[in-house]
Amino acid sequence: MSATGPGATPEVPPATPTAATPPPQAPAPDASGATPVPDPGARRGTVATRLVGNALGDAILALVVAGVVAGIGLFAFGRVQWPAFNSSNVTRALTTVGQVAAIAVLVIAVALIRAHRRPLLAKVLSWAGLSAFVTVTLGMPLAATKLYLFGLSVDQEFRTQYLTRLTDGVALRDMNYIDLPPFYPGGWFWVGGRFANLAGLDGWAAFKPFAIIGLAVAAVLALVLWSKLIRADWAVPVATAVTAMTLAYGSPEAYSAVLILLFVPVLILAWGALYRPAEPAAATAGGWGAVIGTGLFLGLAATFYTLYLGVAAFAVTLMALIAMGLALRERRAALRAARRLEPATPVRGAWRTITPILVRLVTIAVIAGLLALTVWLPIIIDTLSGKGVSSGGSALHYLPESGAELPLPMFELSLRGGFCLLGIVWLVLRAGSSRRAQGLGIGVVAVYLWCLLSMAATAAGTTLLAFRLEPILLALLAAAGSFGFVEGVRALYQVLNEPARLRPAAAVVAVLAAVAFAQQIPHVLDVEITTAYTDTDGDGVRADKRPPSAVSHYAAVDAALREQTGRARDESVLLTADTGFLAIYPYWGFQALTSHYANPLADFPARAAEIKRWSTLASAPELIAALEVCPWRAPDAFLFRRAGDDYTLRLSEDVYPNDPNVKRYTVAFPRTLFADPHFRVTDIGPFTLVVRQP
Repeated sequence: MSATGPGATPEVPPATPTAATPPPQAPAPDASGATPVPDPGARRGTVATRLVGNALGDAILALVVAGVVAGIGLFAFGRVQWPAFNSSNVTRALTTVGQVAAIAVLVIAVALIRAHRRPLLAKVLSWAGLSAFVTVTLGMPLAATKLYLFGLSVDQEFRTQYLTRLTDGVALRDMNYIDLPPFYPGGWFWVGGRFANLAGLDGWAAFKPFAIIGLAVAAVLALVLWSKLIRADWAVPVATAVTAMTLAYGSPEAYSAVLILLFVPVLILAWGALYRPAEPAAATAGGWGAVIGTGLFLGLAATFYTLYLGVAAFAVTLMALIAMGLALRERRAALRAARRLEPATPVRGAWRTITPILVRLVTIAVIAGLLALTVWLPIIIDTLSGKGVSSGGSALHYLPESGAELPLPMFELSLRGGFCLLGIVWLVLRAGSSRRAQGLGIGVVAVYLWCLLSMAATAAGTTLLAFRLEPILLALLAAAGSFGFVEGVRALYQVLNEPARLRPAAAVVAVLAAVAFAQQIPHVLDVEITTAYTDTDGDGVRADKRPPSAVSHYAAVDAALREQTGRARDESVLLTADTGFLAIYPYWGFQALTSHYANPLADFPARAAEIKRWSTLASAPELIAALEVCPWRAPDAFLFRRAGDDYTLRLSEDVYPNDPNVKRYTVAFPRTLFADPHFRVTDIGPFTLVVRQP
């Protein structure tokens, strides 16, 4: 099926006009007798305005529907005292029921679309069904906990810290270090902070509902985009397949998952923007709607996740290079044909052939760059002005086993593997005739090239974090597999002389396969869901009703800190290895969890060395003097663990290329270092809080 959205060109020629569809009439002569010549630019501007207006209208309505459905669903789930997911199968069973109901709504929407009945109702049902599918798939398994997937553990700890920081204020700030601009893009977390403020929630408590609602909204926005690019009755199952695959393998990193959902259709949009062979002069918006849409997506990626911005920009640049190559090949073919017919016939030069593609690529980059500056400008200014001492950072220093080999899911003996294999077959078979296959195929090639570049970069002492691209690859292959299934059934239908029962049989198989995969998503996310129940939340409660961890003492530590310092949380710097405390309360940290999540301008290695030096000092006066001359804002308080006669901090260092890439070590401060009226010492549970007195 041909793409119909902004910037797309048909895969098949338009139908020949018939008596029922008369050819367009030539413009009537004006008063002077001259026939007016239509302005292609004006016509395309009108088309672009209409297409963009329709898309924006659908997007706004879809956003409202998704937000309402997801919000009501999460509210309803939270009103019931469910058993913990890791100790009962009740929520698992109800998840399956909800998934089947959501898929049934989607089936009804497709049936209405194919019957050309109640188009608005069909749209609303498709949006409601898809957002309900996201909500029940993630919300029901997590219904008995306030935490999102992975709880407050591992990477989710620093993500929660970032959301807590941007919930505390509207200004973009580093998640951990005071007086530093953010190194990691804060777009998703800034929006999450505003959501938390509106909902009256702490940052940690807002993480789960915001992540789920955000995924539901992104899924329906992707569906709107799909419906502008392909047939509406195909858009619903394709968007559902991509959403299901993303939920299974990308949802723990919620801010990247929303980009994955949009990334897949945007590739088709981008290909329509850059490669436009033999398009009718006024049939489309000339690809400029697609140019703008692609630029906006890259800008969004820049504000959400730098890695996915890099991958998307790499894929779009690869598209531009391929488009240039194809355009030059078409020029050479035209030149040879012209010389055979008329040797003197002029043919457009090579530079003029590729210039339009370069102009579109540069326009995309400019749009993306302007949006990126909304979150990147502060750190760019500080870096160029030398306000911070960059340690070079170690964000790319991670190479797990999955990053050392190419992901080849299509050879797994599973439903996922079979679907991905179908997608690869379709991409190859349709590479020469389908714009959709070309766009998705270039995306797949870009992912594999990025993986190879990442492996090659290990020789230079770094990586490109290719292991994080597997969810993108799976989403691309899910879309390709959906097209492969639909077109395969259509071809089989024609080969078998159009048997009446083939189409309903294929529909039943597709629905059953969707249910089979959907009900496996909680199994795929079993570890992530279980951690959300076994971690202690910001209220000091474990959702599985077992005794909480030391996190249950955080509230007392917070109360003591505010009482003893007399300052607001965001006015105090705390040195602690229990960085989960900083994920719940917006105090500034003197040192980050690991160097991989630390702002390079904070000079993580030098801070670690300074902390270790403090622990070796001989007396309290020496420590007081060292804190006074600290090159950074010195800690206003310390939060230690006790070990005999010492207070301890468990810190970390980067040991890449080893796997694990982080080495933990303990720094012990003798109690005598704080035996001075300058320090106020308070024992709280397993913690010792030391507050510097004025």
